[in-house]
Amino acid sequence: MSVVATVLKPGIETTVQDAGRTQFRHVGTPQSGAADRLSFALTNAAVGNDWDAPALECASLGPTLQFEADTAFAIGGADMAATLNDAPATRYTLHHAKAGDILALHAAKAGLRSYIAIAGGVIGRAALGSVSTYAPASLGGIGGRALRQDDQIEGANAPCAAPLDIPASLAPPITNDAVLRMVRGPEFHLLDAAAQKQFLSEAFIASRRANRMGVELTGRAICPPAEFSMLSSPVYPGTVQCPPSGNPFLLLADAQTVGGYARIAQVVDADLHLAAQIRPDAKIWFSAITASEAREIAAQQTAFYAAYLPGFRFG
Repeated sequence: MSVVATVLKPGIETTVQDAGRTQFRHVGTPQSGAADRLSFALTNAAVGNDWDAPALECASLGPTLQFEADTAFAIGGADMAATLNDAPATRYTLHHAKAGDILALHAAKAGLRSYIAIAGGVIGRAALGSVSTYAPASLGGIGGRALRQDDQIEGANAPCAAPLDIPASLAPPITNDAVLRMVRGPEFHLLDAAAQKQFLSEAFIASRRANRMGVELTGRAICPPAEFSMLSSPVYPGTVQCPPSGNPFLLLADAQTVGGYARIAQVVDADLHLAAQIRPDAKIWFSAITASEAREIAAQQTAFYAAYLPGFRFG
């Protein structure tokens, strides 16, 4: 391992992430990992890393890094008008930096989250089988927190395959508004007919009450079932809960493992990368599909990316 970059400006919510902790939900540990797994995976592929190699994730405003050694890197996800020594740095393309070069990611033009992958991956503190950062419990990453000025990023120097040129057709669309496909949740049927129709036809607005745990959706309130109560039950990234306020809450990568609010929808895994790019004031619509359709979509999407992302799958 060696220091590859120093943080000059940390940006917003810049953390080390990998594929997450997938085996510890039964003991109350959130999954974490890259919020937009598809953009994360393609950014890694562009430098020849395995799709799940640890990389940097940032939200809304990216970091400014000074390279301390000659380094191959790629960026992906939301367009943050990245520059290398003030020259534009394109997404999903292999770039070569020399010691002293400066990479800057600015405010996102569309979408929310961007990724920086270093050839060979970056070093993070392992916890429960993952180096992904879960800041509420200070797990993983660099000190279990978002990056700060003067932090040093170390390269893992893992073996790399040949870097891939990612065609524009494979790059996930990054837009401010989104239609999210979902299956009806376990408590959806408890909404009355008017509330069900409203949820599936009206646009919601993403509020500023948002982080890696989830985002509140505002608009005309969804009336929860009268005098509804339930035991805390499993929730996952993509679960849409309906609290008493009537503002649905869409859970994301750092979602808790159980919750006591009505689970009215589950966004399909193939669309979670779109959910991760929701920014404040974006418009969101939900489109209902069946569980069998969700499985078919996941299989089709997995096959579509298989040649570029070995081992990566949806669903």
